[in-house]
Amino acid sequence: MILLVEDNPDDEALALRALKKNNILNPVIVVRDGAEALDYLFASGSYSNRNVYDTPSVILLDLKLPKIDGIEVLRRLRSDERTRLVPVVVLTTSNEEKDLLASYRLGVNSYVRKPVNFDQFNHAVGQIGEYWLMVNQSPPRVTLS
Repeated sequence: MILLVEDNPDDEALALRALKKNNILNPVIVVRDGAEALDYLFASGSYSNRNVYDTPSVILLDLKLPKIDGIEVLRRLRSDERTRLVPVVVLTTSNEEKDLLASYRLGVNSYVRKPVNFDQFNHAVGQIGEYWLMVNQSPPRVTLS
């Protein structure tokens, strides 16, 4: 399963279309702000009935999010044993070096700037999906007793 953390409806639609066009058929859960992402990942709030150990295969994380920004989401993910090893790909329009450095310092697996052109965006999302879902060997799911 893919967790797409994206507040822009146009970028969400483009990402979903690009995944489908590239035959990436994994289920996609979409959350639209940082607070909702954390609720989903830690099975709290409206997601309290979700199994917290059923983690995504990859998280596509925008940085410029309402409520809680992507850098803080990443910080909380990496500070919790249950989500520390989940692959996170920052998919953002941010061109700021401080965002790039902060993301890598917090342990992001990849940082991709969203291309403006749809064909380039489609290609980039296709490569992300293919690599993280088909090529990459993910760590085993963490279960704490």
